[in-house]
Amino acid sequence: MRINGRIAFSLLLIAMTAIAIVMALQWSFKAAFFPLVTAVPLLILATAQLMVDLIGRSPAEENTRSDLDFTADISPEIARRRTVAIFAWIAGFILLVFLLGFSLAIPIFVLTYLASQTDAGWWLKIALAAAAWGCFYGLFDRLLHLPFEAGRIQTWMGWG
Repeated sequence: MRINGRIAFSLLLIAMTAIAIVMALQWSFKAAFFPLVTAVPLLILATAQLMVDLIGRSPAEENTRSDLDFTADISPEIARRRTVAIFAWIAGFILLVFLLGFSLAIPIFVLTYLASQTDAGWWLKIALAAAAWGCFYGLFDRLLHLPFEAGRIQTWMGWG
């Protein structure tokens, strides 16, 4: 049997998730709760996907149409530019979390993204950023009491 991209991705996801679970088990319950709640279902689903990829028939053998139709109207250059932009946004969010921590990174990221990608009014952009922060703060801090580390800037300044 040949290992294709789907199998390789599933194996990579299983390995990364297993490492995250092993690392989280060494933390206190409060600190490990969120990573475990997300990683355990991910491990189960990735393992199930691996089994489907290994045992199931390949899409080429099924002669069925894909549920997702990719358009050919977009040039490869535009698709490449959009892909780079998506990865840049993801990298920017990770950098914001590293520097500022989750509680500050979320509203700043949402506001910045909406300001650069939409034509919505500023009141709506600010309201959505505040709602994103409120959901994060209300769920993780107030309801679940999950500790999140301060960002590096707060740590360097002695605030965290």
